[in-house]
Amino acid sequence: MRRRQIQAAVALSAALATLTALTGCGSSGGAGSSQSPSAAAGPVKLDFWGWAPGYEQSVALFDKSHPDIQVTFDKTPSGSKGGYTKMLTAAQAGNAPCLGMVGYETMPSFAAAGAMMDVTQYLAPAKDQFAAWTWNQVTIGGKTYGVPVDTAPMGLLYRKDLFAKYGISKPPVTWAEYAADAATVHAADPSVYLGDLGNDAYNYAGLAWQAGAPWFGTSGGQWQVSVNNAANQKVAGFWQGLLDKKLLKTDPSYDPTLYKDMADGKILSDVNAVWDTPILASSVKGTSGKWAVAPMPVWDAANPVYGNDGGSATVVLKGCAHPKEAAEFAAWMSTDPASVSNLIKVTGIYPAATSGLSNPALSAPDPFYGGQVVFDVFKAETPHIDTSWIWGPTMTQTSTDLGDGLGTSASGKTTLPDVLNTVQAKTVAQLKQQGMSVSG
Repeated sequence: MRRRQIQAAVALSAALATLTALTGCGSSGGAGSSQSPSAAAGPVKLDFWGWAPGYEQSVALFDKSHPDIQVTFDKTPSGSKGGYTKMLTAAQAGNAPCLGMVGYETMPSFAAAGAMMDVTQYLAPAKDQFAAWTWNQVTIGGKTYGVPVDTAPMGLLYRKDLFAKYGISKPPVTWAEYAADAATVHAADPSVYLGDLGNDAYNYAGLAWQAGAPWFGTSGGQWQVSVNNAANQKVAGFWQGLLDKKLLKTDPSYDPTLYKDMADGKILSDVNAVWDTPILASSVKGTSGKWAVAPMPVWDAANPVYGNDGGSATVVLKGCAHPKEAAEFAAWMSTDPASVSNLIKVTGIYPAATSGLSNPALSAPDPFYGGQVVFDVFKAETPHIDTSWIWGPTMTQTSTDLGDGLGTSASGKTTLPDVLNTVQAKTVAQLKQQGMSVSG
């Protein structure tokens, strides 16, 4: 398994190296250049934009221990809800903060827009402190733009008491078992559903990731788009089959209606990332102690492969007057034991730094999940996640189109296979519009 991960990481690094040609990131200035830190009287002051809970506490820890560098964390809307647009607009206007929270999926888009600063010279010594594939996520065209914070293995968060009530003796191991359990629950009570199909494009991406159904690739100087290939249609067909049988609730992702249905026992489980465990706990507090975490269902129990839904980096944005200090903070936040403990407890991260994997916070029982050490589930899954997944440079557009399509498919106005065909066509058109060579 270790050899397979290294091979995948090498392949991903080679693929991402072609981004220089494919996105034009190698031009002088902008994302392809570093600036020297300007002189400043007193402590260096850095602004940091992001939205994750817990980041404020890590910033406070840094400021307390680094009197010569002071970071101010400004909370923005999440990336997909305006945070990324705000960062890109600021970078284009020349007034971006030094630091930004950017998901791995969006880094190619930021690179294509020239919105990040090359800080390779400052971060090279930190490279060996991180899982190789996560470092590849922040390195594009041979240039490193930030520091990985986390990975996002997916699990099944479920109501163990209600599973027992409806005769489900154990969480489903395979997707076939998941479908059978969904039918059992709904037959017993038509107002109750095993799960929900929301409209979060990145959650859906994790399902595709698990199934070995890539969306992007590179070959021969071209982007390859495969959103609607056979592997992706397999995933879409499975979920469409559950929709056709009325076996899924269709509340919007992370919506108050979703959490009300969960609190009321109308939705019994959620297939989601590790970082969703504290979100669920804070959203349905009245059901504390009744939930548990299991591995996400797999396609083949004899050869389990799991999905990844997210993961983010702390990047240095274009125009930062103090890139050295910004890079120092980014590396510290992801590796300092107290910061990592905070991010595990409050943000729900699974650390990208290898030292973070032995952090005691990962071994703490969680009262909301009945005293379970939930991170043990994600730790066991991690070696079985394919690390060769590549994000494309149009994920803002691709994710919006897919999210819209998930919503319309939930209402019955279209089908998931048709949604993938639409997203495929729009993504190819967007790449061509941006002047990129593409096949697909």
